[in-house]
Amino acid sequence: MPVKNDGPEAAGTPSKSEQTRALILETALRLFRERGYDKTTMRAIAQEAGVSVGNAYYYFEGKEHLIQGFYDRIAAEHQQAVRGILARETELEARLAGVLTAWLDIARPYHEFAVQFFKNAADPDSPLSPFSQESEHAREQAIRVHRQVLAGSKAKVPDELRDVLPELMWLSQMGLVLYWIFDRTEGRERSYRLARRGARLTARGVTLARFRVLRPLVLEVHELFTDFLPGMTRVLPDPGRKRDE
Repeated sequence: MPVKNDGPEAAGTPSKSEQTRALILETALRLFRERGYDKTTMRAIAQEAGVSVGNAYYYFEGKEHLIQGFYDRIAAEHQQAVRGILARETELEARLAGVLTAWLDIARPYHEFAVQFFKNAADPDSPLSPFSQESEHAREQAIRVHRQVLAGSKAKVPDELRDVLPELMWLSQMGLVLYWIFDRTEGRERSYRLARRGARLTARGVTLARFRVLRPLVLEVHELFTDFLPGMTRVLPDPGRKRDE
């Protein structure tokens, strides 16, 4: 649901509408952490935020849309956090490791909350799924970061793989997120190790992908996800459709 704006505001100054929306989202995230996603109602969120129930629904159509607000916030904070890394590093492994560990840093306060609502997000038909149409904006923001990771690196990427590789890198990040959700080590130490080792493996894979003989394999992997991963066929091009029909 689009943000409701009250009108032009001074640059950098949130409008009253934006402040109210942010208050509702902050309140919802706090209650989700304290009470759990399933036990938190829109009425309780409105009461805690000091707004009417109707006003809460004006900004967010339901709890699922509050999660979309959470996704968008994480994506925006992540983009901000990686600017220094991407400006400083030129090696693909260092850039990707920095991007992945930055995400873990940002997500750290929300770990228990993520565990609670994962059972809903795991449903491919749920708007909470990272592959859903409702999550498209946050997903595209995340994929854009991986495009920047590739574009500013020393790695030589064939033209036909420039659009494919960032999507595969994002899918790899989703694997890290899934591991992080179930990670019970102190400080999610194993997740950080996985991020760094995964970055190393991905960088090597990208280096190998420059060889012409391996490019069809990369395209085949991308096509596999596009054809069969729940939700991806609704938002990514389907390179195998014409061939199969």
